Amino acid sequence: METEVEKLKIVYITPSIYLAGGVERVLTTKVNYLAAQSDKFDVTIILTDGAGKVPFYKLHDNVKVINLEIGFEQLWELSFFRKIPVYLRKQRLYKQRLSNELMRLKPNITISTLRREINFLCDIRDGSIKVGEMHVNRQNYRNFEAGESNRIKRLFAKWWMWHLVTKLKRLDKVVVLTDEDMQSWNDLPNVCVIPNPLPAIPIKQSNLKEKRIIAVGRYTYQKGFDLLLQAWSRVEMELPNWRLSIFGSGDRTPYQQLACDLRIDDRRLELCEATDNIEEEFLHSSIFVFSSRFEGFGMALLEAMSYGLPSISFDCPCGPKDIINNGVDGILVKNGDALALAQEITLLARDPEKMKLLSNNSIQTAQNYDIKVIGKQWEDLFNRLLFTH
Repeated sequence: METEVEKLKIVYITPSIYLAGGVERVLTTKVNYLAAQSDKFDVTIILTDGAGKVPFYKLHDNVKVINLEIGFEQLWELSFFRKIPVYLRKQRLYKQRLSNELMRLKPNITISTLRREINFLCDIRDGSIKVGEMHVNRQNYRNFEAGESNRIKRLFAKWWMWHLVTKLKRLDKVVVLTDEDMQSWNDLPNVCVIPNPLPAIPIKQSNLKEKRIIAVGRYTYQKGFDLLLQAWSRVEMELPNWRLSIFGSGDRTPYQQLACDLRIDDRRLELCEATDNIEEEFLHSSIFVFSSRFEGFGMALLEAMSYGLPSISFDCPCGPKDIINNGVDGILVKNGDALALAQEITLLARDPEKMKLLSNNSIQTAQNYDIKVIGKQWEDLFNRLLFTH
């Protein structure tokens, strides 16, 4: 008589899943892939925030969600010094409640998105293998917006990195997103690389007919839209029939003012809010520009490539150089060089044959990041960890 194979219990720990963020989307993609294999995996997500709020991205019916109702979101409203006693109180409560849940669930593998639980996760004796997945690069782990940083915060960031490394060394494995970032964690003996996945490879791709350039991301210093607008102020004079559309959440006011200062034609520039149908916008564009100063990976770039968009990206840390083979499936530009970015946009828009070549190759590159491919890498990691545990 054939015995039933016991399911592998996987627990993911993350703050919340109700926001339309990159971590939330990637996590949902991965847990849905595992949960769909109901004969092999039992998947649970443990949250600290967003109690009662609906997940932004649809979860598979097999995924169980537990909210510990810690409410770290309250810290957002407090000053730096007032945060300390509130944080310590909530952190004690978090350790108690998470410990109780892991002892009850007895998972085989616990995966942390490396937030507040990294301080005590390895002290919980639930018997599970502990894995951390990094969603930002090391260089910018404690990055502050331009003009926001001060001496106390910089000292805190330095101390926190030392503290973080000591905690990461205790994990069974730390997963980073790029080979480039892995090199920066040379003080960790337990690092491996698994990139972020695409939920699926799109059936439709852009026909490259519309003279429209698109960019996607939050309106923040990190995303470099100020540099993109500087580049566009030159491009629009060279390409009179083209227009630029930017989609993202956040305060657009500084960028609207910058566009005005640069005397950009507002009839050919769209500073749009975030959309829940970015796929349609990709299909009605012909070039994607990725102007970030730094990244953890670069999901927007990869998604644009999956829709066949010829892409031009700053060679920022970390992600673009791992994704793009320069001149083959995209174009890399010196990080922060707005003039070089303008030149590459202009040259590409005037070369339909190169656009088509980059488009075809980018679709092929994107297939390497399909969830079926990346999901198998995670399964292989689970099996190796279980074998050596």
